[in-house]
Amino acid sequence: MCGITGFLGRDRIGEKPLYYGWCGKTLIFASELKAFKVHPDFQPEINRDALASFLRFSYIPAPYSIYQGIHKLPPATLLSWNGKTIYPQPIAYWSAKITVESGVAYPFTGSENEAILNLEALLKDAVKMRMIADVPLGAFLSGGIDSSTVVALMQAQSSQPVKTFTIGFYEHAYNEAQYAKAVAQHLGTDHTELYVIPEDAQAVIPKLASLYDEPFSDCSQIPTFLVSQLARNHVTVSLSGDAGDELFAGYNRYFWGRSIWQKIGWIPRAVRHSTAKALTSVSPQSWNQYFAAIDAMLPVKFKIASSGNQLHKLASILAVPNPDIMYADLVSHWQEPEKVVIGSSELRTVLSDRNLCASLPDFTERMMYLDLMSYLPDDILVKVDRASMGVSLESRIPFLDHRVVEFAWQIPLSMKIRGNQGKWLLRQVLYKYVPKELIERPKKGFGIPIDSWLRGPLREWAEDLLDESRLQREGFFNPQPIRQKWDEHQSGNRNWQYYLWDVLMFQAWLAEN
Repeated sequence: MCGITGFLGRDRIGEKPLYYGWCGKTLIFASELKAFKVHPDFQPEINRDALASFLRFSYIPAPYSIYQGIHKLPPATLLSWNGKTIYPQPIAYWSAKITVESGVAYPFTGSENEAILNLEALLKDAVKMRMIADVPLGAFLSGGIDSSTVVALMQAQSSQPVKTFTIGFYEHAYNEAQYAKAVAQHLGTDHTELYVIPEDAQAVIPKLASLYDEPFSDCSQIPTFLVSQLARNHVTVSLSGDAGDELFAGYNRYFWGRSIWQKIGWIPRAVRHSTAKALTSVSPQSWNQYFAAIDAMLPVKFKIASSGNQLHKLASILAVPNPDIMYADLVSHWQEPEKVVIGSSELRTVLSDRNLCASLPDFTERMMYLDLMSYLPDDILVKVDRASMGVSLESRIPFLDHRVVEFAWQIPLSMKIRGNQGKWLLRQVLYKYVPKELIERPKKGFGIPIDSWLRGPLREWAEDLLDESRLQREGFFNPQPIRQKWDEHQSGNRNWQYYLWDVLMFQAWLAEN
């Protein structure tokens, strides 16, 4: 490469991955870490600091990777080199921070109806562009706001029924297939659904370490793979509704996070801290027994909808000093990962470095910005990209069109959140195509019952990976806090599924590498 100038670039939001680093005197880059292993000078060394961040977030945040000296190119940046062994920092060609700050400072000033029309036109064009294909094309359909909007705009611009795909679960708490089917019937799509049994989902688990290439533990990776696999049996390209939550305020934390802080922020911190300590001094199981005893004596309308785990979560919120730390607490799994990963120090991220955060006076908008910069590219988009590419399916995401992103941030928060409901503006677009009664229902996550599986069919597999002598021999984790959570989970006293899944996904990845 000596004397040759070259460039690496990544898309604006981070839909596609790009890793790079030096192996000896050679700059190597690839969309997958496993590709680096074919280079004779590649000497993989696990980055313990990145591992600590992984336990906190369930993903490894850019620009870091699981390996020392190997980086992810951040979204919306370019990297240039001229054959030397020292390369400059990536340079941004588009800035989410500037986009967000500018949008909030100079908001859309038209009427609500004008905002609806503008958003509809933008989304319609973004969808139309992503329907251009010389191979069979379809869409994921969960029946929620985002995917239903994408499918509705596809069908409105298609001369034939759009192929749509949904997976269902026999466990009612996780199933939304009936809602997707109703939307598909209304729009007239060519709909395919597949109900999966636990064995189908569990069969995916051995593939995850190779599929995701570096540790990744958002457990909705499993249904995402299953719906991608279903779609690939019929099409080669599939559109999805990802990023709607981050752009139009769809997550519950956006509209109750501020409400919670308004209710507790005025209380002196010392009082909140002592209350939190009192709540956590009683185990979740004891709180559950207490509520059960009271419930038995009360009429149905006065029964207490609470649990010990919820009270412990409330305690963690009460103890925080400000709302920004409350947000970081809400999106964290292991709260002190440095105590779990031996010899680690957590890395600087947009969540911990105020210099990287946008200047936004509103707490809700700060949460949305942080999700745009971290959770969306490093979790959601990683999940969809790896699952779809793992079955040779190309996923396209209309909400990531930079024009949509830029317009979304010009929309005042009052047109996104109404009462205790988000995505107001996006809903108004969708209601032009789909009746409100087919859409309005409580939001569900795209998940699976990992908690009960770890006590049942996955117990032997997990016990092997979390064996104390094995953890000590490998030397990455302090076994004590892991084994404590494992024992508490098995007893039913606590639900530590997310914490344990983080460790299990690293252990499974380590066994493959």
